[in-house]
Amino acid sequence: MSLFETIKNRRSIHVFKNEEVDENILRNIFTYASYAPSHYMKESWNIKLYQKKGKVAFVREILNSYVRIGMIPKDGQPKTEKMMASIKKFLEDIPHHALIYFEKPEDPIRYEEEYASICAFIQNAQLAAWEYGVGMLWTITPYMHDAKFYEAVGLNADKHKIAAVMQIGYPKKIPRAKPRTPIAEKLHIIDEPF
Repeated sequence: MSLFETIKNRRSIHVFKNEEVDENILRNIFTYASYAPSHYMKESWNIKLYQKKGKVAFVREILNSYVRIGMIPKDGQPKTEKMMASIKKFLEDIPHHALIYFEKPEDPIRYEEEYASICAFIQNAQLAAWEYGVGMLWTITPYMHDAKFYEAVGLNADKHKIAAVMQIGYPKKIPRAKPRTPIAEKLHIIDEPF
């Protein structure tokens, strides 16, 4: 597949096969991702990859956070317990979860530079994964703002920033392409003084 085809054909995957991706392939995906532009070659991205029993513990901390921040009621009702079991199964059925984080610079300009480079890293990972037939979903979720969740996964909310959690696996279903806004509606060329 050409680079252009990969960019155009990549999809966010929401349903995964019950099959783990080989660790060498995962390493290759993140190696290709690391060729993202990085200010001053800081390469600030860090990855915690959760799978097998590590994934079970990670999902447990997600659910704990959901209760703590009020997304799931702490009422012990059968309906709530059923909902928690459903969320737990859904998350545990995803073969891999990659938590992408970086150390927060104090300088706000450097912070934006680091965050931008990590977003480029994440997009590179998605494109590299697609070349291997692996799907990803780039997620931004409320537990990424829960200091106790940070602590539970070995991070410090004052020192670190979770940029994303990537759900990873072989696609069970590939969504159809959604139409894009013609770039002419977004591109404003200024070739005269203003």
